[in-house]
Amino acid sequence: MSRRLVIERPGEHRLEQGGTPAPGPGEVLVRVAAAGICMSDREVYDGKRAPGYVRYPIVPGHEWSGTVEAVGQGVDPGLVGRKAVAEGFRACGICERCREGETSLCTGGYAETGFTEPGAFADHLTVPARLLHLLDDGADLRAAALLEPAAVVAAAVRAGRPRAGERIAVVGAGTLGLLCVQLLAASSPAELVVIDPRAERAEQARRFGASAALSANGPEQGRFDLVVETAGAPTTAASSCLLARRGGRVVLTGMFAAGATGIDPVHLSVSQLEIRSVFGASSAAWSEAVRAFGLGLLDPAPLITHEFPLERFAEAVALVGGGDPKTGKVLLRP
Repeated sequence: MSRRLVIERPGEHRLEQGGTPAPGPGEVLVRVAAAGICMSDREVYDGKRAPGYVRYPIVPGHEWSGTVEAVGQGVDPGLVGRKAVAEGFRACGICERCREGETSLCTGGYAETGFTEPGAFADHLTVPARLLHLLDDGADLRAAALLEPAAVVAAAVRAGRPRAGERIAVVGAGTLGLLCVQLLAASSPAELVVIDPRAERAEQARRFGASAALSANGPEQGRFDLVVETAGAPTTAASSCLLARRGGRVVLTGMFAAGATGIDPVHLSVSQLEIRSVFGASSAAWSEAVRAFGLGLLDPAPLITHEFPLERFAEAVALVGGGDPKTGKVLLRP
């Protein structure tokens, strides 16, 4: 038997019990070890995710880790017993963007585990074997559940192209921001400054490798070669551009809501800024995140503050976005 958490419609969920799903051709069956809850999952539960990016009823859960239990037709049986994570986007693999390696820009239509396809708030899930990224036998599956946001951060770092000796700022010290600090610290920056009004998060950023932590932009404007925005707050896209030096680079990683403050086009043109945005992660970014995790350059475990069984989903999801600075990453442990 296998359980799964189903959101029937916004604000309504149930815990179902039924047979264990069988992997189809090209698929694997994974026993879920841990699944993270992020603000996107809270948006699905609250009914605030854009209609084209969710399909009710849905089993959420796009941040997860687990162990392969069975394989479908055409899949290497040697995968059984391997620890793994998997990409969330169900990219087609054949469109022009996919063939260029930009799988997060797939033109074949949006499909993603936990939003349009059954996710990991369950005992088991099935995923295409081609999306798997295998982990070392000794990998910490609890920490590995955060490799999905780590892959998004890896995509942001790839877009930002950090170079040794640069001055770098990270805006926001949530899960994305703190993972970003870890990856950027490995590039040997001259300065790695984190900007977040929460004192507790600023202190954690220092432990993760930041050279300084500030509560506001202040006099830091115009100083940084690279600025990576991770907060998704109404003003942070515009304020991040003000932090960059003339000719600097800005990567927008946070998910912004409609009505956010726009970027000043005069400042943009006069300052000759290079601006990139990130939505999800390509296969290449996933590979980099998994590799960094395996080498110990990336350790998401200290970000985890709460763990709940599936039966306590309502309590767990209420913590996400609740505003308590002591709440870090919340996990479900089937």
